[in-house]
Amino acid sequence: MIELRNASKSFGRVNAVKDASFRMKEENVFGLIGTNGAGKSTILRMAAGVLKPDEGLVLVDGMNAFDSVDAKKRCFFIPDEPYFFPHATPRDMERYYSSVYGRFNRELFYMYLASFGLDSRRRIESFSKGMKKQLALICGISSQTKYLLCDETFDGLDPVMRQGIKSIFAQEMEKRGLTPVIASHNLRELEDICDHVGLLHEGGILLSKELEEMKCGIQKVQCVFSCAEEAERMLRSLTVVKQEKRGSLYTLTVRGERDEVTGLFEAAQTHFYEVLPLSLEEIFISETEVKGYDVKKLLLG
Repeated sequence: MIELRNASKSFGRVNAVKDASFRMKEENVFGLIGTNGAGKSTILRMAAGVLKPDEGLVLVDGMNAFDSVDAKKRCFFIPDEPYFFPHATPRDMERYYSSVYGRFNRELFYMYLASFGLDSRRRIESFSKGMKKQLALICGISSQTKYLLCDETFDGLDPVMRQGIKSIFAQEMEKRGLTPVIASHNLRELEDICDHVGLLHEGGILLSKELEEMKCGIQKVQCVFSCAEEAERMLRSLTVVKQEKRGSLYTLTVRGERDEVTGLFEAAQTHFYEVLPLSLEEIFISETEVKGYDVKKLLLG
């Protein structure tokens, strides 16, 4: 488990991370979400042992992330702009990472290179941005570390490649218990892969919850009421987070357990109703509005 305990980090007058406390559980996909400048990259760098917090602690399996060599060996950090040695080829990077990570899997590395269509002898500086991202991910997966810390992992990858990377994460989680931590500013990018999501705002943790836990407490319902009076009565009885109406069709986002909300609509006078799946954005809107924030303004500009 990676844990932050009242961790803070500043760069001059800029407070990148302020008194952040949360846990990233093992064998879960943790999504770290926030705008540019929210502190995502700084948290990942502290977890990887690259940066030392000014205050508080950052622990990897109970070990100090910055001071412990063993803690560093358990993490592979992929920055937003991956670094490779000047004039290096993928083969050169494989030799380097093999010397750093004792469990580096050379067979897996070259298998993924072939699968992604990357030439092991071609200079990386001639690769496109997407190809460099792919190579960085291949290096990270092949290192066989327990934690893979990814900063804007899917930026620059096409939709097919994104799904391929997500499939690889799922395979590695099942096979050896990999724990991916993925930082992104895009909610939609993470909603089909994350188990736990943390929302960063101005260096602090605004929200950190299991995705399933959030889903259980809020429901989305489309319905047509039998009359205006019944619509008014139901709207008074429900805890409505968001309401839309097109003609006679209501789309309501309401708080409550699924069985509770379903029971209310079963007893109501409607022509029809349907409980629909929620997007991650809709869940976050409901959770953050209680704290006085608008997630659309925080993440979508």
